[in-house]
Amino acid sequence: MALAECRAFLCNSTFFLLFLCVLCDGRFKGFRKFHQVKVLGRGADFEEQWFTQKLDHFNGADSRIWKQRYFVNDKFHQAGGPVFLMIGGEGPANAAWMENGTWLIYAQKLGALCLMLEHRFYGKSHPTVDLSTDSLRFLSSRQALADLAHFRTVMAESQGLAQRMWVAFGGSYPGSLAAWFRLKYPHLVHASVATSAPVHAAVNFPEYLEVVWRSLASENAECPLLVKKASDTLLERLKDPEAWDNITKDFRLCSKLQLPSDMDSAYLLETLAGNFMDVVQYNQDNREFEGVVGTNITIKVLCGVMADASLGGPYERYVAVARLMMDTFSMKCLDTGYDNYLRDMTNTSWDGPGAGGGRQWVYQTCTEFGFYQSTDSPNQPFGGFPLPYHVKQCADLYNVSAETLAEAVAQTNEYYGGYNIHTTRIVFPNGSIDPWHALGITRDVTPDLPAVFIKGTAHCANMYPARSQDLPQLTMARDYVFILLQRWLKQ
Repeated sequence: MALAECRAFLCNSTFFLLFLCVLCDGRFKGFRKFHQVKVLGRGADFEEQWFTQKLDHFNGADSRIWKQRYFVNDKFHQAGGPVFLMIGGEGPANAAWMENGTWLIYAQKLGALCLMLEHRFYGKSHPTVDLSTDSLRFLSSRQALADLAHFRTVMAESQGLAQRMWVAFGGSYPGSLAAWFRLKYPHLVHASVATSAPVHAAVNFPEYLEVVWRSLASENAECPLLVKKASDTLLERLKDPEAWDNITKDFRLCSKLQLPSDMDSAYLLETLAGNFMDVVQYNQDNREFEGVVGTNITIKVLCGVMADASLGGPYERYVAVARLMMDTFSMKCLDTGYDNYLRDMTNTSWDGPGAGGGRQWVYQTCTEFGFYQSTDSPNQPFGGFPLPYHVKQCADLYNVSAETLAEAVAQTNEYYGGYNIHTTRIVFPNGSIDPWHALGITRDVTPDLPAVFIKGTAHCANMYPARSQDLPQLTMARDYVFILLQRWLKQ
């Protein structure tokens, strides 16, 4: 689970290092040790507001309530204009979206009122006193959609917006929520923009690493081959106790490698693979938006290191990549102990090390989505973290068995339809470099369910502000989404 689950989203989701997105994975996405992204001067003018929600929307006998955080931007609002609702995901809602992003360009042109609702159990939206497994039973995409529906209903009635057309926006897991909001509550939301949305749940998701291979190869055909040689070498050295001291020094591990269990080895291998997985997923398309200093590490940079023969063989270049990433984020050492990970992730306090989103998001993967980025395919560059490694974490963290997990994922696809979604007025932008497109919709389902497959771009790229270096096809994709919104808002 580790990196894999975290990488799931959060353009708002690394289990270990970089989750450099804001709203659009947790992940998805990243989560082992959250790297706190510093956003410079973003969203300060937008005051957080609070909305009263039900704890359990599906139990009429449960009257408990809580306060959910949201933000408002009425700068572009015109009488009769639409209402845009940005959906929060598996991390804190970032007020930077209230003053930057493509959706605000659309809002300015269409006279929209812009709202953003934080997802329950993330950020400051705390429905329960802790993050115990008993509390987390109120965390699900279905409860989140009901939050959106109730928020939309009450805000429409109280603010005189009942006759307006509402449009949902989201990227990554929130992108899926945007699609499902339109699917399940068509009377409340008129259209949705579901960016980089993995609408199909899957326990095993080896296709993620297959896309990583292809994305690295698109930069340099030798790059994934060199990564594979390095990973295979490391895997063999982990079997030799005499090599453990050197591995400890090479990768600057926080503690000496000793008799690693299968879970320890898998955790280490996944962490190091994450250096490539995270960069491929975002390719730093969001760097300027985030205001992160020094994170100009792209696929080109990583493949450049892997191609540098002066560093030694593939293994030594793999070490160089790991050190580059650690130095970039000022990490003195790498903690790759599985027991330490379990200790952090079983802390149920809102002040605990997993409360930034890791414990919550992994719970959602164990009870709804899976999304485990395993090495079970031969057509990918890494080894050593197969599906059982991921699934065991569900049992270790939440007492969720493999059978329960499989049934939960099946129920998710049964409830939402997976790829076979039937509704209207949803557009699905995806990037070809982004591994998550493998679980998304990349071809038109119907004329009213169009896909926008953007070659050469990564996760949620179309959501971020336009830049001079944007590919022409990315600019065209943003324009096409706007044309669709114009058309749909006339229907």
